[in-house]
Amino acid sequence: MPHINIKHFPSLSEEQHIALAKRITDAVTEVVGCDESVISIAVEPIEPELWDENVYQPEIVGRKETLIKTPNY
Repeated sequence: MPHINIKHFPSLSEEQHIALAKRITDAVTEVVGCDESVISIAVEPIEPELWDENVYQPEIVGRKETLIKTPNY
């Protein structure tokens, strides 16, 4: 606890994944007050042409009540 799942276009390098995981881990430990050893982070590249079908419709439109930040598109 907690688990963070990040979906993105396949444009991030391994170095960017590492930097993103570090920053998110730092933020979560600070805000949630948990140890970094209990945080898990997944990254899932999604092709742009599949974004609407695989992410936007089911996870953004279909689960608005779970969003704490909404996109402006």
